[in-house]
Amino acid sequence: MFQADQLSELRQLIAEQAARDKALLDRLLSEVRSIGAVRVIKPRSATSVALMAADGGNNKVSFNPFYLQVIRVVDSHGKELFLDVVSPTSDVIELSRRHLDRAGAHSPLGRLMLDLGVSDLRELSPMMNPGFARWVQTYRDLCEWATLYELICSRRFAQDTVLMHDGLLRSMLFRDDLFIRMYDRIRAHIERVYQEDRRHIWLVGLAKTTEVLEQYRLAISLSGIFDRGSPCFAAVPEVMQERVYRWDEYTRGPDDYARFNMGAMHFARFGSRSGDPVWTVDLLDCQTDDAQTIFGYLLTDAVAGFPVPFYPNCLQQADSHSRVADLDLDIVEDSLIEAIRAQVGADLAPIIDELRMATDVAARRYE
Repeated sequence: MFQADQLSELRQLIAEQAARDKALLDRLLSEVRSIGAVRVIKPRSATSVALMAADGGNNKVSFNPFYLQVIRVVDSHGKELFLDVVSPTSDVIELSRRHLDRAGAHSPLGRLMLDLGVSDLRELSPMMNPGFARWVQTYRDLCEWATLYELICSRRFAQDTVLMHDGLLRSMLFRDDLFIRMYDRIRAHIERVYQEDRRHIWLVGLAKTTEVLEQYRLAISLSGIFDRGSPCFAAVPEVMQERVYRWDEYTRGPDDYARFNMGAMHFARFGSRSGDPVWTVDLLDCQTDDAQTIFGYLLTDAVAGFPVPFYPNCLQQADSHSRVADLDLDIVEDSLIEAIRAQVGADLAPIIDELRMATDVAARRYE
């Protein structure tokens, strides 16, 4: 602990450093004030739009040395769209065959691979390599993108629909230009649906936290640009994104030779008070002209958000449904134990039960 006689010097040093950094805050304030048009969100009735979301929970189950990742992607109604179980020791080549064979695709990920002209997950993403420590996380994210892609390109829509992705519409997981090729196919399908059925499909990505928002959060509050007494939104200038993100292909639009971005970034606040949270929202780059309409539907959903206030309820519902917890988690853990017992044989199976009992007792002590 600091001694009482040290506190005065510490406060003085902190004040001096803050004064030296004031120039940085002034620059951020200047950039935020140059954002331009901040538009008030006009609410729209949600009865005319089916708000849907796809999210894959981070569900881990382990019993050393077995470590399983349960990948489950669901929509906001709880409908399961994708299910798989992998581990860090999974064979990536065999995993690729699981999604593709001579007869065609077996899953949303397989259909995305076919549409993009690749036959191996390592061709889809350079990070799908067993030598890469987080390849299982990469696989989970690829499954989410593939499920969202199928949701857009393989379904008929009875009404105008907002589809939401948990996170920005940007990714550096895909090899070469495959991410933008996926965007081109999504855009073409959305245009075809409107031409044939007169139905709008809007794609939105929303992130709870982003580096660009954290960088400018204080400046946004001090500038008061969102203090309109109403929910509002504003496009984030590209120069502000470039200040934060190192890769310009992550910030440039897809029509500007970018490989990792299909979104147009906005800041949005769905509450009416200055202290209500601000979120980072990506609209599909080709749909920015519909921004007022899209944010109007998002507002109706966000007002009903629970337990996170003013955060789209459909995303919260999808996240809740995708988690493996409580009784479901017990079932998965029991299934893993049964599988291990079968592997070691009847003679050694009681040892597995003893180890699990000892582990459970130790864990309960700290619950």
